[in-house]
Amino acid sequence: MGATSLDKIKTLQRNPANIRNLCILAHVDHGKTTLADCLVASDGIISSRLAGKLRYLDSREDEQIRGITMKSSAISLHYSTGDQEYLLNLIDSPGHVDFSSEVSTAVRLCDGAIVIVDAVEGVCPQTQVVLRQAWLENIRPVLVINKIDRLIVELKLTSLEAYTHLQKILEQVNAVTGALFTSKVLEERAEKVKEEVDKGKDLSGDQVYDWSTGLDEADDSHLYFSPDQGNVVFASAIDGWGFSIQHFACIYSQRMGIRSEVLLKTLWGDFYLNAKTKRIMKGAQAKGKKPLFVQLVLDNIWTLYDAVVARRDEEKVKKVLTSLGITVMTRDLRHSDPKVLLHAICSQWLPVSRAVLSMVCEKLPSPLEMTAERVEKLMSIGTRRFDSLPEKTQELKTAFLQCSSGTNAPVIIFVSKMFAVDTKALPQKRHRPLNLEEIAQRREVARQRHAEKMTAGSLEGALISDRTPAGGQCAVLSTAKPEEEEELKEVFIAFARIYSGMVKKGQRVFVLGPKYDPAQGLSLLPGGCSAFDCVPEVPHLSCCTMENLYLLMGRELEELEEIPAGNVLGIGGLEECVLKTATLSASLACPPFSPLNFEAAPIVRVAVEPKHPNDMPKLVRGMRLLNQADPCAQVLIQETGEHVLVTAGEVHLQRCLDDLRERFANIQISVSKPIIPFRETVVQPPKVDMVNEELSKQQKVAVIHQVKEPSHYRSSESQHVDHDGLVTLTTPNRLSTVCVRAIPLPQEVTVLLEKSSELIRTLELINLSLREGKTMDINLRTLEAIAELKEHLEILLQGRKWRNAVERIWAFGPRRYGPNILLNSIKDYNRVSMWQCLKGRHSESAGAPASPLRDLDNSIVSGFQLATLSGPMCEEPLMGVCFSVERWDVQSLAFSQHPHALKEDSVSHEAFGVSSHENCVDLTAERDLTERRTDASSAYCYGPVSGQLIASMKEACRQAFQAQPQRLMAAMYTCEIMATAEVLGRVYGVLGKREGRVLHEEMKEGTDMFIITAVLPVAESFGFADEIRKRTSGLASPQLVFSHWEVISSDPYWVPTTEEEYLHFGAKADSVNQALKYVNAVRRRKGLYVEEKLVEHAEKQRTLSKNK
Repeated sequence: MGATSLDKIKTLQRNPANIRNLCILAHVDHGKTTLADCLVASDGIISSRLAGKLRYLDSREDEQIRGITMKSSAISLHYSTGDQEYLLNLIDSPGHVDFSSEVSTAVRLCDGAIVIVDAVEGVCPQTQVVLRQAWLENIRPVLVINKIDRLIVELKLTSLEAYTHLQKILEQVNAVTGALFTSKVLEERAEKVKEEVDKGKDLSGDQVYDWSTGLDEADDSHLYFSPDQGNVVFASAIDGWGFSIQHFACIYSQRMGIRSEVLLKTLWGDFYLNAKTKRIMKGAQAKGKKPLFVQLVLDNIWTLYDAVVARRDEEKVKKVLTSLGITVMTRDLRHSDPKVLLHAICSQWLPVSRAVLSMVCEKLPSPLEMTAERVEKLMSIGTRRFDSLPEKTQELKTAFLQCSSGTNAPVIIFVSKMFAVDTKALPQKRHRPLNLEEIAQRREVARQRHAEKMTAGSLEGALISDRTPAGGQCAVLSTAKPEEEEELKEVFIAFARIYSGMVKKGQRVFVLGPKYDPAQGLSLLPGGCSAFDCVPEVPHLSCCTMENLYLLMGRELEELEEIPAGNVLGIGGLEECVLKTATLSASLACPPFSPLNFEAAPIVRVAVEPKHPNDMPKLVRGMRLLNQADPCAQVLIQETGEHVLVTAGEVHLQRCLDDLRERFANIQISVSKPIIPFRETVVQPPKVDMVNEELSKQQKVAVIHQVKEPSHYRSSESQHVDHDGLVTLTTPNRLSTVCVRAIPLPQEVTVLLEKSSELIRTLELINLSLREGKTMDINLRTLEAIAELKEHLEILLQGRKWRNAVERIWAFGPRRYGPNILLNSIKDYNRVSMWQCLKGRHSESAGAPASPLRDLDNSIVSGFQLATLSGPMCEEPLMGVCFSVERWDVQSLAFSQHPHALKEDSVSHEAFGVSSHENCVDLTAERDLTERRTDASSAYCYGPVSGQLIASMKEACRQAFQAQPQRLMAAMYTCEIMATAEVLGRVYGVLGKREGRVLHEEMKEGTDMFIITAVLPVAESFGFADEIRKRTSGLASPQLVFSHWEVISSDPYWVPTTEEEYLHFGAKADSVNQALKYVNAVRRRKGLYVEEKLVEHAEKQRTLSKNK
């Protein structure tokens, strides 16, 4: 445990006012783990000489090899300042974009964060991401500008240039924070205005509304980073130094006789020291004077580096040591590496741990200072507002704010992730160090055994021969024992925080699932019910026992009997109850916490199988454990039976596969090539051909139907395709006919539907409950969000062909919430609206639709869902397609039961249903028929007619899709690359080779670094980071984040149709078609037919004459 004893930490845990829960956030390679090492060394856990080299919190082997953090690790530190003692629960988090989910798990458990920015690179993409995550979780950040030594050693800036550079970095960070604050204020202002409009206040007339009024009124003084506020530290963690303005203000107030309050305000800013008057004056830049910060702070540091590193002037070093009053060991003075001496001097003069920890204790809040806004946000899941929660649930807000550990305080815990630990690392399995008495006792026992063994030597042979069978049995048992140990090699521990109550070992609590409703739980269970009672079944509620409680100490765990509120802890024994995250509580009124905000979506898929088929059970178990251990990884079993692993990126994938091989499955596995996701869509007919010549109307039709003409008319009796793309298809039993047209959706609509998938899913659940006649308590905020979605769709779907389209939406797909639309364009078929929840319960149509259509309504929707789930090009989901059902004829129920009557007189039996050729429908006769045959009707909608209609609708959608210009959509990464000017051309070369497209580039002011922003297809991204590092000798490093879906412009089935295209491309037109290459690759992987030319019987070409 180092310098701080376990008893001391137990004492500190009971004082929540002096607890600080914080995490370290930054871009990759900005020095998080090095700074964490310095803080850990200050507590005596590791040597200060090893800080930055040991990387104590990177406990995995691959973390040490790669030099990046891959998981969040927590450690508890003790810090004393004056008469106050603090307990710091520090969480080190990864900076690589592939592991941003680990950042989300860390941020949720903290009250504050240390944001680190590299002094050379400045604000990078991941810096903006972590600042946004901290903002979304309502935690307070402080800033550390790290690696200032690079400004001296690498960039060789003067102290004045470095000051200007540091000012710009502060401006960049504050600009990101300001943008987040502005968006929040404007959202709140918009909501306020909307409420005023709803209340009937008149905002029109002569009043001119100004959006900036909200910004003027809001106080943002506490948000920004400024050295004079004490929330900024300048540091070089690798050299062991760091300081805040307060430190130098205290030093110079004693030397110069100026009050420290004055120095605090003037050390950072446009102030200088007038040497004649000995006064601090304003306007240093205008008068060409050195700012106070440069003169009193930076010049001293630059002088030290010049003496120790640049010149190695021993006399000057001795003078510096004398003036600072520092004693350095002789071996450090004589060391060949000047950095060793520099570290020895700086770690005594300006220790970075003291500067950072004092800032943390002063500026970051304790668990008692949690804001009411954050509590309400945590307790409001989904679209439910805090005000709509039950009264008992709202009363728990005081328990959060008080952070009490009393006997009456309800236990509330949030588990942010589950992590696997080797059983040997558990405190119960660890060998306890022996004292002198125990060593003496064991020595005596060993001597006695040795003496007995020597005396019984003559009988030993006979005993062995007599026990041969038993010995064999023992051998069998001993071989079985390691297998049992192997099964229990990994144990899961929950990474959690206590928000209220005292948690004790062996305590039982409720596990609240993400869909748990406290109102339902309180109504179903009696008032005094606890987790120890025999609880009846309640949806999304279970009970568990916290078998072990652990103090997290980086690579080690310490077992505790009880832990009070406000602390971060590890909980053992929850692996059967908690998958990834969960809310634990002793109160049924507690709601589940809002889900974590994950910045990176998993996009990279691989299929995994064991090399030896008999290892399949081990693989299944291993993948289940991996799914539980990684907050971002997903494990799926596809329809084909493949076990698929979905990860956030290439580095994340490699780590997951290593874990699967070496920790969770312990078997050899075969991994497929990455499964690249694509989408299929249709576009408007092209206006120009491939050589940019304008197409006539006849040529456009020829281009669309260039490949599909033969297939469309192969069965003209059952299906027909018009030249404008309308597909008419009849079911095999001739009882139903559907006419479908495929229309491309505007891109804005597709993006909106994709963003609103969760809301559309909620809308579908509401509609389902209304159809079944169930009562459902719909939150007002949810209804507002649905109304807003409808309004946006109406704005975006403008024009003649989209007239009244939003009201006519039949369904979304695939899976009923995807970015495709089924449109009801059937004349006079007034089905129940998709938006019926906005109109109230009386939204059932006054004129009920025809019964056969009504009964078979779901069959049309099911066919649409199947069609959008797998498109005709390569069985990938559709995106951005609207299928408009323009005609639907269904023969009457009577004729379905008497098929012979249909053959005798087909004219006299008109279709009950709606057709574009019919002028009127006898609805009364239809209703009478329906009333007489209700039993037959129920069988009818689930009989063979329904199945044939589903299949026909699916086929009609596929044919309508193929009747339009088809395109493939590729998943795209946003690629941020930092590179120097020398390697810029090589970076562009690698991007061009991999179908990348540069959006913009800009030079970082004050450096020779360029920031290139590009988009890159996911299909071309594998090996991209390695290739770009090799080509640029490590001078460029990319960050890939999934961005959007993009249409590949080339037609996968293109063949030359115009004379100009024949002249330009030739009759074969066998140039590389990127879209067709992707389509064929996907079809080949799925085992579908691929049209390609193969040489089967080749003969070697021979020359008849001899070579001369």
